[in-house]
Amino acid sequence: MSRRTTHLLKGALSTMYYLGIHRAMAPITQGVGLIFMLHHVKPEGVEEFEPNRILKITPEFLETVIEQVQEAGVDVVSLDEVHWRLSEGYFDRPFAAFTFDDGYRDNAEYAYPVFKKHKLPFTIYVPTEFADGNGDLWWLALEKVLRDTDRISVNMGGTNRKFNCSTPGEKDATFHQIYWWLRGEKESDARNWVRELCRGIGFDPSVLSDELVMQWNEIRELAEDPLVTIGAHTKGHYALAKLSLSEARLEVEGSFDRIERELGVRPQHFSYPYGCERTAGPRDFSLLKELGVKTAVTTRKGVLFAEHVDHMTALPRVSLNGDYQNSRYISVLMSGAPFALMNRFRHVNAG
Repeated sequence: MSRRTTHLLKGALSTMYYLGIHRAMAPITQGVGLIFMLHHVKPEGVEEFEPNRILKITPEFLETVIEQVQEAGVDVVSLDEVHWRLSEGYFDRPFAAFTFDDGYRDNAEYAYPVFKKHKLPFTIYVPTEFADGNGDLWWLALEKVLRDTDRISVNMGGTNRKFNCSTPGEKDATFHQIYWWLRGEKESDARNWVRELCRGIGFDPSVLSDELVMQWNEIRELAEDPLVTIGAHTKGHYALAKLSLSEARLEVEGSFDRIERELGVRPQHFSYPYGCERTAGPRDFSLLKELGVKTAVTTRKGVLFAEHVDHMTALPRVSLNGDYQNSRYISVLMSGAPFALMNRFRHVNAG
């Protein structure tokens, strides 16, 4: 998302907050609960060029959100509890679950102590090849290349594009053009292309996984705490919709098998890599239902309604985005009002 778009969205959310629009809409838009989506929790500030900053919040903000949720009378629950409440139609109190994608080491270092302090549950979705030490964090590798480069030439769809990226603004614009182009390409090709860029500046992208992602011994230690649920996130963090059905099944079942071998428990909850409409769709929702998971979450934006009982493998989430670390934004998002407007008041978007 561009800085301009972020600025406009912040303005819209602030307007809703100060005019009280979200409070007026909440009785019909807030649903019965919500699932928060997170990635990194780190104490350091944002660099001038850091396009992946949206994936990072501070431990202080995480604690602020938890306290805000509880003060609003919302129960913080596990995904097993989310499944039970939806299945049983138990909506006496609103509920929220916290989920983390990718299995980053900072989840254990900075997020876990916050949840432990408050005695609250949360879930970490693990791509099993990442935990094996083979994580391909290509989006962070692309950021690294552009941080260390003033000019770059890219063959995009047969057209040679040259980008100046000597200033943070130019780097940011270049990142977003290349990133979204790559998201539309075959993922193995996109990853190979980024690796070639890394070789051009003498950077080994595997060090990112070594530095940032938890290995199995760290995951096992976390999983010993009943507050922690370990879910699956495929083997290699591939977009399922870009794979054949047989390939998608191998990615999913392989991740279930690997987690069961390492932890002794077969995962009951799943997160689709990328998780948007282009990367996870009805075929994939049916696959996860067939494989018997309790829940599978997308990155489609929204809160939970009673109707989601029939769409347990296509659940929406609310992103705790690093660009929106302010309690007023959380108040508006928890009301469900922005998502109702975005989704034209449809409760379920699983198409």
